[in-house]
Amino acid sequence: MQRVKDLQFFKTIREIREYEFRVFYFFNGLVISEMKEGEIFDWSVAEKIIGVANEVLGKDEPLAYISNRIHNYPVAPTDWLKFYKHHNQLEFYSVVAYNQSGLASLVLEKMFFRNKIRQFCNLEDAIKWSVNEVNKKIMEQPG
Repeated sequence: MQRVKDLQFFKTIREIREYEFRVFYFFNGLVISEMKEGEIFDWSVAEKIIGVANEVLGKDEPLAYISNRIHNYPVAPTDWLKFYKHHNQLEFYSVVAYNQSGLASLVLEKMFFRNKIRQFCNLEDAIKWSVNEVNKKIMEQPG
């Protein structure tokens, strides 16, 4: 199990936002979350991340999100419908799961998430993929 703070990549951190049940790490073009045991990931949590990401990284920049599931917690998969209802987009979403419980909620999430969810068992691989995808997207932008 890998934690963000233990990686060499952590040295490129832009900002950390810590809340009672979760920690969000902000890097250029990338947000990584680590939820605490038993916390429910629902629209209220997603809305908080969106607001902070827009504040820290900018609203119109390509963005990847990694859910680093170091603990077991339930996800409200139908809340993806609320995400889209509010005209939000997330092109690059990946989940790092270290056990079967972490993978179980991913099956349901895939039913409601409009784009592809990438699954990893290693945080460093998820970061490499995410950074690469964001960089490709930036290169495709005009101007």
